[in-house]
Amino acid sequence: MTPNPTRAGHREWTALTVLMLPLLLVSMDVSVLYFAIPEISADLDPTGTQQLWIFDIYGFVLAGLLMTMGAVGDRIGRRRLLLLGAAAFGAASLLAAYAHTAETLIAARAVLGIGGATLMPSTMALVRTMFTDPSQRAKAIGLWSGVMTAGIALGSVMSGVLVEHFWWGSVFLVNLPAMALLLVLGPLLLPESRNPSPGRFDLLSVPLSMAAVLPVVYGLKELPSEGWNVRYVVSITVGLLFAALFVHRQRTSVSPMISPALFRGHGFTPALVLTTVSAFGMMGSAYFSTQYLQSVLGKSALESALWSLLPSVLIGVAAPAAAQLVQRGVERAYVVTAGFATGAVGYVLMALAGTDSLWLVLTACGVLAAGIVIVMSQLTDLALGSAPVEKAGAASSLLETGTEFGGAMGMAALGSIGTALYRHGMPSDAPAPAQETLGGALAVAADLPGRAGDALALAAREAFTDGMRGAALAGALVLLAAAGLAALGLRHIRVRPQADTENAGQADPLSPSGV
Repeated sequence: MTPNPTRAGHREWTALTVLMLPLLLVSMDVSVLYFAIPEISADLDPTGTQQLWIFDIYGFVLAGLLMTMGAVGDRIGRRRLLLLGAAAFGAASLLAAYAHTAETLIAARAVLGIGGATLMPSTMALVRTMFTDPSQRAKAIGLWSGVMTAGIALGSVMSGVLVEHFWWGSVFLVNLPAMALLLVLGPLLLPESRNPSPGRFDLLSVPLSMAAVLPVVYGLKELPSEGWNVRYVVSITVGLLFAALFVHRQRTSVSPMISPALFRGHGFTPALVLTTVSAFGMMGSAYFSTQYLQSVLGKSALESALWSLLPSVLIGVAAPAAAQLVQRGVERAYVVTAGFATGAVGYVLMALAGTDSLWLVLTACGVLAAGIVIVMSQLTDLALGSAPVEKAGAASSLLETGTEFGGAMGMAALGSIGTALYRHGMPSDAPAPAQETLGGALAVAADLPGRAGDALALAAREAFTDGMRGAALAGALVLLAAAGLAALGLRHIRVRPQADTENAGQADPLSPSGV
């Protein structure tokens, strides 16, 4: 029996499975170098600056190009852009795996960032295109959110396992089978979709968007470790100035990259703002939990990564459970509010941790992650459902950019609070490196004889835990405030059906040939 044309069938759900492959790998690549970097350093002998760029260039390029690629996908076709991105991602993975110099690896990571910037908004936009039924779309976006969140945790674990049994290039080669499968199955299963009347592409908006995003993300990411250095404050200020120019350009251009009409969609703006806050909460906790496992509890990098998988168990059930509640008539505002409140509870649990509280911290991370995934899945569904389907790529890219900003702000704000409390809690006569970071303190303590070294290490671990507790309380307050905003701002918002103008006059969007 042929399924109702307004509801997705087996083909669309199979296509969703195919879409999960690039999403999983792009999110994994954020953390896949955690364990590979020692071997890379020994093999390629990068300078300190080059090592930083090996880590950071992927995220910077990804963040800087999201809005551009979302708009490009709306114009040339989201499936076409997805397949081009998959080819670029696979080629760059091969280049990175066999890089013989640090410069080559940096260049390959940059191309991986370009590919990632095409894949993430394209996958979300295609979900919006394939699942027009609200209940099915909610389930699909719940799966999308869970896979994206889990990928970051899986990346570090896979890195550790592969590096332990193979060479560092293997962490990139795992991308190839998935990208090859996407290139083969994508044209057969994925619909082509685009904006039928996109207008002229605004080239000036491309450098303006990058100049707005990159300096701000760079400054925010460096603040937790370096403090309020003038260079980073200037970087953020310059980015904000370019952001103002970018907004002005979008409001005055005849054919803007990001249409201001998106923000007039019923629920899009509050969903974008609250998504940014949810990313703030998620990444703010990650800054502390990884250091806590390794430097406070003294676990190896691989042990820490394996322990960090446990909170992911709650992530797997959180988003589907939230979608079920909304489908059964619970108002979305209450579900999102409950998600933020759950995340705040996670932070409160973290604020109760001592220097030997493994299970409490893992529980806190799991509760926090579950709450944030509930929020992000519901807000993504709200934002995409309120956006016109022909602008799904631009809408998706804005959500992803908001996530990047929120994560950077979370690490900057909560990291700065934790660092300030750490420095306040350290003995005034401790060596300068020990007063800066926990890692510096443990390095100094290792060189001190007997009880002096043990005392310094103990003081540093206690000071770091004090900082984590203080930052957790601040994070809880932010999420509680967001819960209040969600309760007020999302009440009575319903996703209004958008006219599906994009396929007018085109071939069947589910045909293998597409358009």
